[in-house]
Amino acid sequence: MTANFRSDNESAVATPVMEAVLAANTGAAHAYAEDDWSMRLDEAFSELFETPTRALPIATGTAANSIALATVTPPWGSVLCHRQAHVYSDESGAPEFFGHGLRLVPVEGPLGRMTPDALASAYAGCAGHGVHSYVPSAMTLTQSTESGTVYQPDDLAALYSQAKHHGLATHLDGARFANAVARLGCSPADTSWRAGVEMLSFGASKNGCMAAEALLFFGDERDERYITAERMRKRGGHLFSKMRYVSAQLLAYIEDGLWLELAGNANAQAARFAETVARHAEAELEYPVEANEVFVRWSEDGFEALADTGIGFLTWPGQDDLARFVFSHATTTEDTDRLIKAMGG
Repeated sequence: MTANFRSDNESAVATPVMEAVLAANTGAAHAYAEDDWSMRLDEAFSELFETPTRALPIATGTAANSIALATVTPPWGSVLCHRQAHVYSDESGAPEFFGHGLRLVPVEGPLGRMTPDALASAYAGCAGHGVHSYVPSAMTLTQSTESGTVYQPDDLAALYSQAKHHGLATHLDGARFANAVARLGCSPADTSWRAGVEMLSFGASKNGCMAAEALLFFGDERDERYITAERMRKRGGHLFSKMRYVSAQLLAYIEDGLWLELAGNANAQAARFAETVARHAEAELEYPVEANEVFVRWSEDGFEALADTGIGFLTWPGQDDLARFVFSHATTTEDTDRLIKAMGG
C-alpha cells in the first residue's frame, strides 16, 4: 500500500505521545487510575475547557460513548441521535448493552447533522403512551459528524437548548472533536459546554494516541455522574490497572496545543484532496469537506483502478460508487500528492 487513507485509526502514534508513554514507564505507580498522571487529568481538562471538569480516562470511544449514555438513561429510556451516528450504526449494540436495554432513536438531518425540526418531531414520536413508551432521556450529537461535516457552535446550542427544554441529558461524541475545533478555530469550550454539552467523549486515539479517550463531565451534576460512570467503567471491564499509560497520553496530547496541531495537518491534507476531486472530470464530492474525511462519488471502475495503484481507502459498504478517504495527523504532503496523482490530478 503506497499510501493509506482507509482510516485515521490505522495511523501511527504521534512521537510526543509515545515519548510520554515511555517517560511514564519508570518505577512503580499507583494502580487503577490513582497514579499521578490520572490524578492530574481533572485540572488539565478544566484549564483546557475553561470550566471545572471531571475527566474519566477510558481506552476506547465505544466505551466512553456507551458509559456516558448509560449513566443518564434508564433501561426504559431512549437516546435521540442522528441516523448516521456512530453509536447507532457502528457500535454493535454497546450503548444498549451498557444501558441494559436503552433504546437509540434515529433522527434525520442532511449532511450528517441533526436539525431542530427533526429533533422536535422525533421527540414527539417517542412520548404519549405512558408506561408503554420508552422515556426520552438523552440526546447525543457527533462533532465532527460521520459525514465529515462540522456543527457550528450556534447550531449545537440550538439543538442542546431544545433538548434541555425537553429534559434530556446532553452528550457529544467527540471521536474527531480535535478536527472540528481545528476547523472552527474556536475555543473548545465554545463547541462543548458553552453550547450546552454536559458530557463529552473526548477522542484522542484517531488523532495521535495509542488507546486513549477521556469521558468529560461539565456542569452542576458532573460529580454525581462521574461517580456513576466510574462504577460502570469498572463493571464494564474498562478500568485498567496501569491507567498511567492512558493518562500520560492524554496529558501529552492536550499539552501546548499538540492535539490541534495534529488535527490541523489532517484537515489541511483533506482540503487539498477535496480541491482535486472538485476539479475532477468524473468524480465528485458527496458531502462538503469540513474536517479530515472526504467522501467521493465515482464509478466502480474508477475506484478499482485507483486501488490497483496501491492507494488504500474504504469503499462504502453496499455502495460500490462511494468511497471514504480519511486523512490523519501522520498524513504527509507526499502521501496526498500520490493520491492526487493517482486520481489524475
